[in-house]
Amino acid sequence: MGRGKFKGKPTGQRHFSTPEQMLAGTSTRPRTFKRQKRKGTQGIIEIENPNLVKAKNLKARDVDTGKTTELSRREREELEKQRAHERYMRLQEQGKTEQARKDLERLSLIRQQREEAAKKREEEKAGKPRSRRKQNLGNDHRRKVSTISALHNVLERTC
Repeated sequence: MGRGKFKGKPTGQRHFSTPEQMLAGTSTRPRTFKRQKRKGTQGIIEIENPNLVKAKNLKARDVDTGKTTELSRREREELEKQRAHERYMRLQEQGKTEQARKDLERLSLIRQQREEAAKKREEEKAGKPRSRRKQNLGNDHRRKVSTISALHNVLERTC
């Protein structure tokens, strides 16, 4: 039988075990795989990569629950920023910050102005019982009179 172009490979030399040999445990097939040979100096020199991160398998009994992890600088700054903002918002709600004081002063001034305006409106309503419709009718009458007088003046000039 010809071996073909793969002469170095054991493709033509396969050995199969029969079911009887497998049951008896007398198979000619090797039970273990060969270990890979390292090429060149890899077998001689053992190099440990400092950048290689090895997975650490921890067992439940070895875990230290009291140990806290240290935060990075960015995480610490972010936490401090959040806490400062929360503290400022609490003071703002209580009215203890400068901005809150200014807002409250402005709010009281606006309320006072609105109250004064409401009082003026009430006084005007009580003092003048005329409705707006009557005021508009008066304005329409004045317009008509002024247009009539203007027409009268034009007619006088032409005659």
